[in-house]
Amino acid sequence: MLIDSHCHLDYYTEAERPDVLARATAAGVGGMVTIGTTLAQSQRLPAIAETQPNLWCTVGVHPHHAAEAPVPTPGDIAAMASHRKVIGIGESGLDYFYDRSPRDVQQAGFRAHIRAARLSGLPLAIHARDADHDIATILRDEHDTGGDFSFLLHCFSSSRALAEAAIAMGGYVSFSGILTFPKSHELRKISHDLPADRLLVETDAPYLAPVPFRGKRNEPAYVAHTARVLAEVRGLEPEALAELTTENFHRLFRKAA
Repeated sequence: MLIDSHCHLDYYTEAERPDVLARATAAGVGGMVTIGTTLAQSQRLPAIAETQPNLWCTVGVHPHHAAEAPVPTPGDIAAMASHRKVIGIGESGLDYFYDRSPRDVQQAGFRAHIRAARLSGLPLAIHARDADHDIATILRDEHDTGGDFSFLLHCFSSSRALAEAAIAMGGYVSFSGILTFPKSHELRKISHDLPADRLLVETDAPYLAPVPFRGKRNEPAYVAHTARVLAEVRGLEPEALAELTTENFHRLFRKAA
């Protein structure tokens, strides 16, 4: 059984969603986490997660949306996580590639989400793009000044240095369809070298479909293709990789049941 640790089920229409979920089940995907990107959108996700036992969600503000409303307080974010189906915070982080929000606002939002993760005891799903140094610096600062919190670098495509910094702070790393792309040689090397007990898989659906579906709309069923490549890189049978990543998922997302 595989778990898609990061997807966006609300980006499919209500009419499409049952078939998307059925195809995921047929592909051996035994659970999915649908991700918060704004506070208003996050409030709608528990209703989707309630439709099946194997669905969960997170609450948070994506860095692209960080400037659309005042930065929420850690307490406000944590309060939204009280629902039984909310198992994580985020996604939050930094995106200096698109810079759709001012960097200081992104950083303030990122810190607020880290503190919400600490308050709630739930892991934070981190978006990192072209911001490795500041991601690592903020993680270290918050860890050193505020104490432990759990987190996951989602859809990892950053540097080895950021991956190793995250691992050193107790973090996890999740690989998406990018791992299957022909030019992702260095990413596959990183995925080979990281500790086995920190690896997860995801789709980020409907984005970033893996080979052989690259360029098409992604969906949770396709996490099996990313998992197969990760298994090959790690020298594992697909079944062993599925068992490993599912065990890691439940160790990180302890509220998932």
